[in-house]
Amino acid sequence: MQCFSEISPVFQAFLATCFTWLVTAAGAGVVIFFKEVSQRSLNAALGFAAGVMIAASFWSLLAPAIEMAGASKTPAWIPAAVGFLLGGAFLKLVDRLLPHLHLGLPLDQAEGIKTHWQRTVLLVLAVTIHNIPEGLAVGVAFGAAGAGLPSASLAGAVALALGIGIQNFPEGTAVTVPLRREGLSIGKSFFYGQLSGFVEVISGVIGAYLVLTVQALLPYALSFAAGAMIYVVVEELIPESQKDISTDVATLGAMLGFTIMMILDVALG
Repeated sequence: MQCFSEISPVFQAFLATCFTWLVTAAGAGVVIFFKEVSQRSLNAALGFAAGVMIAASFWSLLAPAIEMAGASKTPAWIPAAVGFLLGGAFLKLVDRLLPHLHLGLPLDQAEGIKTHWQRTVLLVLAVTIHNIPEGLAVGVAFGAAGAGLPSASLAGAVALALGIGIQNFPEGTAVTVPLRREGLSIGKSFFYGQLSGFVEVISGVIGAYLVLTVQALLPYALSFAAGAMIYVVVEELIPESQKDISTDVATLGAMLGFTIMMILDVALG
């Protein structure tokens, strides 16, 4: 940790999001060995990812944002509320504009601006949207720690990256196996599955750079990332995980994910 702390926060965010991307690739690699994974397992994976993201949104993002705002003259709830709602609004805008198609749906139900893009591209873009707030959250956390604020710590940022990475493994599997079911080859399924996680590296570096450049925006940036993640959880992950008749598996997965992320943040942060 000592050597890691001597690196610039932007590069820390780069390395951390490279880790989360590689874990996504590892999860996507399951398709090499298994053509099929039970729907119950996929639902549990989506529920687990939702639980991690919910816990991270509060413990790693909103709570530090409120603490930072409380140290200034601004009422503590303003940056948290404004940033949180803007994060959700941003993801809603991306959802409306970026062409994408959710797994299992016919091509005529693609969302966003109408295009003639291939079905595979639209499917991958739907998953990529999920990963934008995850990378942003990690980047903002490292930027906040690099700013030297007492309510943000390097250990807390590492805990967040570790939690996001853990949930990326089952999430990578939950993305790639359905692509294989769509008829893609093993190689293409793996390639597109891991590629969807690369956006975390881009959004992570951007998040870290922005909060270091304009430190007054830190509480808003943390809350923004939290709002974006909650939007993904409520809009996509929970509904997708609850489609099957065995909803209890997804619910238990969400509780497990929440618990693990909470433990990581409290123990390491």
